[in-house]
Amino acid sequence: MTQRRVIRTQVGIVGAGPAGLMLAHLLGRSGVETVVVDNRTRHDIETTIRAGILEHGSVRMLLDNDISDRVLTDGYEHEGIELRFDGQGHRIDFADLVGESVWLYPQTDVFIDLAAARERDGGDVRYGVTDTRVENVLDAPAIEFTDADGVDWRVECDYLVGADGSRSICRRELPESMRRSYFREYPFAWFGILCEAPPSAPELIYAKSPHGFALISQRTDTVQRMYFQCEKDVDVDSWSDEQIWDELQRRVDGDGFELKRGNVFEKTVLPFRSFVCEPLRHGRLFLAGDAGHTVPPTGAKGLNLALADVAILHRALADHYETGSTTGIDAYSDTALQRVWKAQHFSYWMTSMLHESPESNAFDRKRQLGELTSVVSSRAGSTWLAEAYTGWPQR
Repeated sequence: MTQRRVIRTQVGIVGAGPAGLMLAHLLGRSGVETVVVDNRTRHDIETTIRAGILEHGSVRMLLDNDISDRVLTDGYEHEGIELRFDGQGHRIDFADLVGESVWLYPQTDVFIDLAAARERDGGDVRYGVTDTRVENVLDAPAIEFTDADGVDWRVECDYLVGADGSRSICRRELPESMRRSYFREYPFAWFGILCEAPPSAPELIYAKSPHGFALISQRTDTVQRMYFQCEKDVDVDSWSDEQIWDELQRRVDGDGFELKRGNVFEKTVLPFRSFVCEPLRHGRLFLAGDAGHTVPPTGAKGLNLALADVAILHRALADHYETGSTTGIDAYSDTALQRVWKAQHFSYWMTSMLHESPESNAFDRKRQLGELTSVVSSRAGSTWLAEAYTGWPQR
């Protein structure tokens, strides 16, 4: 039997997505050593197309920590969104209401920037590993895995971070007796497309119509991303381009607005679910990002929540290694969960206000229109939406 090679580090991180790499980068700048492992190859992660709206706090993390300023050159600043209902558009002006904006910058590009920064700084990131397992999370954490060359490794660390997504192996280390799981599955999904076309609007459009919800988003000057509400078991291959465009158009119809059509080259179904695991810490193990919580995409909170977790955890661990204090470590779960539940509420609110439930009746539809009217006709209501959408201050 081949003996495992053993390496020692201060923080072991499972998951080399944006959350794991951002934490490794921030800790590295604070003089804390890390090893990051992921079962996906770097190419796999780079070529998995994911949408991305970055809150102003997430943008600042990229800019202020010497990661990349590409978000400013390749991203698109949005100073508002449009809520569209009753055939009319109503702009929520973030800049005017809260003095902030968001940036359209895909999660894929955030990963590319972080991966390049870790490579530039000599960070230890192992992509394409197999047979990953974690152990001894209470007192002597370790990660065991086989690398892409078939070599067996054991990483012994002071602390372990599970940033390994919604199917987290690290989350399983929380005993059933202490783990509380809060879950909601929604009775609909999004039919998503990528298409070759110019932008149909300068900012995102969230449309509520008698025919259902639609989101008109962007990706680049020549490629656009759009969604419409659908049943969970819809067969995307049964929809022609013409049917897709006609369905999207009827959900945004009114005041002469016309979508700019083009070739549809990707079709996907995106299920909706909300999930929170409490606590986010067990012994020397911490959960961050989708490993600890997921949200429906309506409020654009998933990636931003993961980065907010990382900001809290970085400060806690850096302070511990600098001063010996465990105050931040002990408070991590409660501190992160405060923001998580605020984001869960906002995501649920946006989703329930804009989508049609199978049980909806005429009263429910009228009530939703009343809610939308209340938001767009009240500066206070619009301000609350703008504040939540652009992001609360990071703690």
